[in-house]
Amino acid sequence: MTAASRKMLVICPFPEGCAAQQRLKYEQYFADWRAAGWEVIVSNFVDRQAWNVLYERGHLLAKAFGVAKGYLRRIRDLFRIGRYDLVYVCMWVTPLGTSFFERLARWQAKALVYDIEDNVLNGPGEAQSHPNPLARLLKGQGKYLYLIRKADHVITSSPFLNDRCLALNENRACTYITSSVDTDRFQPATLYSNDKPVVIGWTGTFSSMIYLDLLRGVFQRLALKLPFKLRVIGNFDYELPGVDLDVLRWSAEEEVAQLQTLDIGVYPLPIDDWVLGKSGLKAIQYMAFALPCVATEVGTTPMLIRNGENGMLVRSEAEWEEALERLIREPALRRRLGEAARADAVAKYSLNAIAGQYRAVIESVGRKGQQ
Repeated sequence: MTAASRKMLVICPFPEGCAAQQRLKYEQYFADWRAAGWEVIVSNFVDRQAWNVLYERGHLLAKAFGVAKGYLRRIRDLFRIGRYDLVYVCMWVTPLGTSFFERLARWQAKALVYDIEDNVLNGPGEAQSHPNPLARLLKGQGKYLYLIRKADHVITSSPFLNDRCLALNENRACTYITSSVDTDRFQPATLYSNDKPVVIGWTGTFSSMIYLDLLRGVFQRLALKLPFKLRVIGNFDYELPGVDLDVLRWSAEEEVAQLQTLDIGVYPLPIDDWVLGKSGLKAIQYMAFALPCVATEVGTTPMLIRNGENGMLVRSEAEWEEALERLIREPALRRRLGEAARADAVAKYSLNAIAGQYRAVIESVGRKGQQ
């Protein structure tokens, strides 16, 4: 079998170019895989029509129809999985119920790579402890545990999660690959100036809004001390009385321009075991734009941010308030931290820095599927 005839089926939750957990992870490397001789076919469970209403209130009929179409798509996939040399599964095969579809997919796949994001191994109570109520309803551990055990190779989002998966995987084949960004596209534009109100920014989705809420009191107290603007970039509406607030609707077309308007990036997280599986993607995004990032000192963030060198790490509300106030008042500090952060992003978290890690896993597992 020649390299040019190798075929890969990517089974993922969301349409290509939409969800950060896909587009800022493995999706960025499709061109690299194709250049290496792989024909890459993507099968997303949620189509673009369903994606457009997924995080909106209401639209229950459209969401139900989207789920039904997703299951029909997966049934079709089960009849063709065996034709592919490699199956790449992100998170799950289907979102609801037992591991039935995951077992069928594994049984038919010649070789399977499993890409898992976030800490889904919080013990027996994971389904009840997930911070997102919708996820608590829909998610259980059975699907994840089965795929972790049976995959030929597992790709994880944090070193903590990687250790857990390594203990479970029957092949003892797990690799932690950090989130990454296209630093040629994510270019800095901030002027590190106080000629206008400093813009503190956060980007995320409805499901991660609970983390932004951790700073509501911090922002409100800070607004009583000095002027600044809070800019929230997401797919939901947001209100915060007493704070000069902009809410921008995220879009792939406007993503770079929106992030280039920020002066400071914030990455709040709860200090608990749940966040040990998070990759630190928001911090990496801010770093690529040469923004000083203030982040909760938990999980992977101390691996990305060196406090006082390329960002700031905090643990309490008082520390959050102090760090943000200092950054607002001191443009020279923002410049020093931001420029160091950009250098780290290019050296450690760019496509050039990470591509080889994905390629090594794909080639290694792919050889099994071609035997």
